[in-house]
Amino acid sequence: MTGQGEGVKSPPVSAHSASHGELAATAVAGAIAMAVAMGFGRFSYTPILPAMMADAGLSPADAGLIASANFVGYLAGAVLAAYGWAHGHERRIGLAALAATTLLLAAMGLTSSVLAYCIIRFLAGLASAFAMIFVSGIVLGQGLLAKSEHVPSVHFGGVGFGIALSSICVWASPLTGVAGFSASEADWFTGALVALAGTVLVAALLPGSHHAANGGQREAPLTWTRPLAVMTLTYGFFGFGYVITATFLVAMARGASGGHGGIEFLAWLLTGITAALAVHLWRFVVPRFGLAGVYAIGLLVEAAGLVLTVSLPLPFAPLAGGLMLGATFMMITAYGLQIGRQLAPESPRRALAFMTAAFGIGQIIGPLVAGWLAERTGSFALPTLVAAVVLLCCGVVMVLELRDIGAALRR
Repeated sequence: MTGQGEGVKSPPVSAHSASHGELAATAVAGAIAMAVAMGFGRFSYTPILPAMMADAGLSPADAGLIASANFVGYLAGAVLAAYGWAHGHERRIGLAALAATTLLLAAMGLTSSVLAYCIIRFLAGLASAFAMIFVSGIVLGQGLLAKSEHVPSVHFGGVGFGIALSSICVWASPLTGVAGFSASEADWFTGALVALAGTVLVAALLPGSHHAANGGQREAPLTWTRPLAVMTLTYGFFGFGYVITATFLVAMARGASGGHGGIEFLAWLLTGITAALAVHLWRFVVPRFGLAGVYAIGLLVEAAGLVLTVSLPLPFAPLAGGLMLGATFMMITAYGLQIGRQLAPESPRRALAFMTAAFGIGQIIGPLVAGWLAERTGSFALPTLVAAVVLLCCGVVMVLELRDIGAALRR
């Protein structure tokens, strides 16, 4: 399984298998890298956003614009990483991207300009994409060689671990009592310190990459089939739907609770914990419903979670939203790309590139639309319901096309 933006195939690995200790170290290195690059570099914006809006006077539209800048950077990084310029240098580039993520987290605490925020978050998106793709290539390559199902689960579980840890950091940073910093500044600087420690650990644990001589051979042109087109479209709209809650969940919790920090903290912590476990736990359902069936179920469950987020009373609404977001978004991401690869066995890189592009466009548009609607309606209820309808439609389409997609996967 691969994560968002992995439009490149894992590089071939050497003929010898790593020992159990080396494999465990590699999996842990991958998890920490994902926690730094994604949990902090990408998703810590969500729990810090309410303090940023208060400290810098950001409007919901400003917040959506800044979030979209990060997703534009991530899309650009994913496209750039798909080319062969980094062949043989994956470890070095992955570590450099983690170091850049650390610096960019700190830079967010040094400004209050919307333009500066957008530039920093664009670069952070670029760095997180590079870290995701190049570190994942090494880690998943080692796991594939060892035929281990645990390595991908540990690796991608790092995203949820990072989300949960970022929530703890935001909750704990005011307790440090450091004078002279606003709440959001303290949050960003705390995240940077944690990211620095994580980067050092990854540098100590991550092995080098190994390549075969024919690792860069060209793929056949992509053949579009109805199942592949359906997957690409639903995956793109999933990017639109999931990102609204992933960006604004904590801001929604703060607005609904009147600034009750405990609910904000618990909502995002629950998102992270469930995301850390989700990819592993959903594997047990695949034999019963198949990859495409579980993907469809995930879309419907997430749509229901969005409705609960704006319909349940406090404190249940944001907690239910966090639980169901965490339980689905990493699984849908990983399984969606895995299905895309299987539907285009002769050109998996090209299929993943198109799916990544569709997803990227969706998650760029999502925060812009949500911020615009929230600013005009005074709440995030309408954009959340719009996202729920989009995900519901995607789930229904998948159910209707399930037989054809299942048959294509069995070929």
